[in-house]
Amino acid sequence: MQEDALAPLLEEVRRFVNERLVPLEAQTAEEDAVPPEALAQMRALGLFGLSIPEEYGGLGLSMEDECRTMFEFCRCSPAFRSAFGTNVGIGSQGLVMFGTEAQKRKWLPGIASGETITSFALTEPEAGSDSGAVRTRADRDGDGYVLNGAKRYITNANRASIFTVMARTDQKVKGGGGVSAFLVPRDLPGVSVGKAEKKMGQQGAHIHDVNFDNVRVPAENRLGEEGQGFRIAMQVLDRGRLHISSVCVGVAERLIEESVRYAGERKQFGQPIGSFQMIQAMLADSRAEANAARAMILEAARKRDRGGDVTMEAACAKLFASEMVGRVADRAVQIFGGSGYVADHGIERFYRDVRIFRLYEGTSEIQRLIIAREMMKRGA
Repeated sequence: MQEDALAPLLEEVRRFVNERLVPLEAQTAEEDAVPPEALAQMRALGLFGLSIPEEYGGLGLSMEDECRTMFEFCRCSPAFRSAFGTNVGIGSQGLVMFGTEAQKRKWLPGIASGETITSFALTEPEAGSDSGAVRTRADRDGDGYVLNGAKRYITNANRASIFTVMARTDQKVKGGGGVSAFLVPRDLPGVSVGKAEKKMGQQGAHIHDVNFDNVRVPAENRLGEEGQGFRIAMQVLDRGRLHISSVCVGVAERLIEESVRYAGERKQFGQPIGSFQMIQAMLADSRAEANAARAMILEAARKRDRGGDVTMEAACAKLFASEMVGRVADRAVQIFGGSGYVADHGIERFYRDVRIFRLYEGTSEIQRLIIAREMMKRGA
């Protein structure tokens, strides 16, 4: 989409965030739930279908346009983004990239409208960073498969109608080679969702364990061929890492804005604290790092839109942006001083909220391994 063509959506998103979501941040955190009226407005804006092709009811945004939209939307509590994030990213993109036409027509329209909520079920009690160590089994049985196993920390599991599940179809093949991907409806017998985990931050966004007890899944619900599951997951995560990186930039922009405002208002020694060089240095470092992350993300997104391999670039963006927003949040607390440590201004909430970005969709340590591996492969 051309920049001027995207402008109306960005303006609408900006207005929605400022007028509707920012005032709901404290309530959402206190009640640990995104208000239903906010969810309805997100559906009306088409946010659940940002990345879904237009022929299936979505907005069909390019990767670059999706990132630019997240820069704007995520100037508010990240819990709001989480409400539709799996539909836009890891919960739908396996289907978009590898689904059959029949699978797409069955599921994507509901995902795009927000009527169907998706979840991505890869992580297990013994398979986190070592994602190829999946133990959930999918044993062939006639015209389908029988799934048994457990998944951990699954975002939106309580609201999901369908899970993209990674399960081992070949027990003899170690690592990712024996893993396949399946579309598993929530209402199949044997699917159960555990209690919501109590988390450090992002109240209003929920994670749960998901258990599969002799769940019979039709063979037509398999994504791709047997043994392609790990490759599907990695390609989905490449894309998801650019999305999460953009979320980090949006949150950083909000924190910088709040820090500049406070530095101009708060007075010590008879003058605004923004006139002190040490405060200025913190503001300058935050601005420089946020700008660098934005440029890195957009360059990678444009390369992906051209059809390029962005495994290394996405990992670089995820590593830098997630670490960056943590530093920006820490500086914001320091600039606000005691006011940053108490709940009134919401800075301490953002400080807790952003910590997860260095963990999910690949930890910072895993990103460094991916980057180094790709460097050795490419020779640069």
